[in-house]
Amino acid sequence: MNAFAAGSQAWAWVLNGTVAMALAPLAAAEETSRPETGPGGWTLACSPENDLYRVLAASGLPCPRFATADEAVRAAPAGSGVLALADGYPDQPTAIAPAAFDEAARKRLRLYVEYPTRLPDMELGAPRDVKYERGVVGSEIFGESLQPLRIVLLSSCRYLPVKASESHLVVAKVAGVDTAVFGLKDTAAEPLLFDHPRGNLLVATTKLSHFVSGRYLPTEAWRTVWETILARLHPDGGRVKLNWTPTVRPSFGPAEPLPADAEALALRRSADWILASRSLRHADWPKEALDWALAYNTVRDMPRPGWPVGDGSAGVLEGFSSTIHRDGSQPMRYAVRNDCTTEVAMLLALDAAVQHRPENADRAANLVDFIFDKSGLAAGPRADAKSPSYGLVGWALDHPGSYWGDDNARALLSVGAVAALAGERRWDEAVARCILANFRTTGMQGFRPSCVQENELQAQGWKAYWNSRHVHYSPHMQSWIWACNFWAYQQTRFEPLLARSKTGMRLMMQAYPARWDWILRSGTIERARLLLPLAWLVRVDDTPEHRRWLRQIADDLVALQDRCGALREVIGDGGPGIPSNASYGTGETSLIQTDGDPVCDMLYSCNFALIGLHEAAAATGDAFYTEAEDRLAQFLCRIQVRSEAHPELDGAWYRAFDFRRWDYWASSADWEWGPWCTETGWCQPWIAGTLALRRQKSSLWDLVQKVDLKTHFERLRPQMLPDEKPRS
Repeated sequence: MNAFAAGSQAWAWVLNGTVAMALAPLAAAEETSRPETGPGGWTLACSPENDLYRVLAASGLPCPRFATADEAVRAAPAGSGVLALADGYPDQPTAIAPAAFDEAARKRLRLYVEYPTRLPDMELGAPRDVKYERGVVGSEIFGESLQPLRIVLLSSCRYLPVKASESHLVVAKVAGVDTAVFGLKDTAAEPLLFDHPRGNLLVATTKLSHFVSGRYLPTEAWRTVWETILARLHPDGGRVKLNWTPTVRPSFGPAEPLPADAEALALRRSADWILASRSLRHADWPKEALDWALAYNTVRDMPRPGWPVGDGSAGVLEGFSSTIHRDGSQPMRYAVRNDCTTEVAMLLALDAAVQHRPENADRAANLVDFIFDKSGLAAGPRADAKSPSYGLVGWALDHPGSYWGDDNARALLSVGAVAALAGERRWDEAVARCILANFRTTGMQGFRPSCVQENELQAQGWKAYWNSRHVHYSPHMQSWIWACNFWAYQQTRFEPLLARSKTGMRLMMQAYPARWDWILRSGTIERARLLLPLAWLVRVDDTPEHRRWLRQIADDLVALQDRCGALREVIGDGGPGIPSNASYGTGETSLIQTDGDPVCDMLYSCNFALIGLHEAAAATGDAFYTEAEDRLAQFLCRIQVRSEAHPELDGAWYRAFDFRRWDYWASSADWEWGPWCTETGWCQPWIAGTLALRRQKSSLWDLVQKVDLKTHFERLRPQMLPDEKPRS
């Protein structure tokens, strides 16, 4: 079935190979909810909106439904299964009278209750919410496909603590992607699903039946959970096969034919997502909401429908947090960052050029103007020609005095693209000034501190950085500033731009791989980030050695490419992703736990690899790069988010994807940017932007060369980097 056909109002369910649209069967199912039981295997106590009921009813299975557990127990045939589901979750546990348990025992009913108010002979604690905990399989009940220590996600789970000797599912903070690799011995584990000692009573301390609307993951694991529970409750023990279309899913299956215009469609949907996500700020938003950008890492529900969507003149929010709410929605990060804002401007400008939508070109210009003229990130000491921070642009509204070289580099390239596409000269000086500002805080070996802080820069002056012998072998943090230097060198022929950057790249390649600093432990990230500057080095200094450097890194990166096109994450320095269960959720880290986990990263790796491979192909004409780029581009078109139920997510790319099970799944050990986060910058612009460049049969290099850096650079350079002989 085509994935596009299934939405929030018309789910497609599959049972034993039979497909039926949900709306029509549900209408008929309502008639079966009369107090008539018949010979069926299960009787349900729930609302008609319950996910499990909708799955069963749409599949044509006999499942009479009652409003309360007491009614269902009374009506159910002796020896059959009864499911008392948690309609009041999370605020109100499921009401079930003591007499109902006795009646169920008398009738030999196979009873399943979730999130109950009471249990016979057991005391339930006050509800608790999880933070970093996930579900972990605790028994052999689910068979070979879901063995003990397998991990599942219950979104925003609330559960009732209880003491149980053995549990089929527990909630615990554990390390791992699919499996709790360090076990459960050193971490607290609370029961989620267990057999009550009295027998024929299966208890869930949370709402397991919220698996569709709540977006429980991975999908195939929850299929196994519910097929197992239903088999346990059925008098014949018969196994059914349940399938459903997730409300948030990849746009295409792994083998589904892509439409001829798949890349243009992905570009359009990505640009449309910027508006649908309501992430463009508006000056008429409540002051409190606008001020959330002034405090680090403020996460709140996404902007409300009544708040107007901006036109770019007030900037753009960072994106969605990885948290999945119980209703399947996700909260928003309210940070306003230089890099995200300018990268979104690039995405919208490229969309305007390819799709002929001038309104997006206007939004792009407004976003760039916001950064340089309204945000304050280019103002204050950054606008004072006598200040050592002159020309730099602050990281974010909450950290205006932090100057990350990597973020400044991506912003510079993005503004260059916007200016070139618009034929606009008003930002050229700011770009030239910012390249110089970053260059003069780069040391003699070609390396710059990852983040220069305003107070330290003011205290030491820029020459302290210029004359330092600092090294840092991280392409993620260092290399895109080199790309900006090559861009400026192409126009100005100012030799130190080339000399220092080449020195840094030579040292980086000499240190590869043993001495690299593997940011987030990822070997894929660091290799992906080095491709673009290596390609641009070939542009300005085309030597056999420089081509070998490019091919060496590309060979090692493409060796990680699966046949579906995904670039697998690996641990750069070996060992585990995190060292213990206790380390889970304590810092930024990889999406994987062990090399071999079939997970890729669209926030840090695949996005930058796509533009890097594109620029390498354009610089060298080598089909090797083109073929790898094509495979990756097709893969990214396939896994773009599709969701009718959550239009605010439709058209985005999540950080994580498991390309073997074809689902959004990975370790969520990263405390801030987990598997289901999506940035307005980073992810979208470098993926969709590269698709636009492919459509135009152009390159980022060719685009940014249309910006006039030379005029402003030659005027500013004697002032910012005086003529005393610069050390190369």
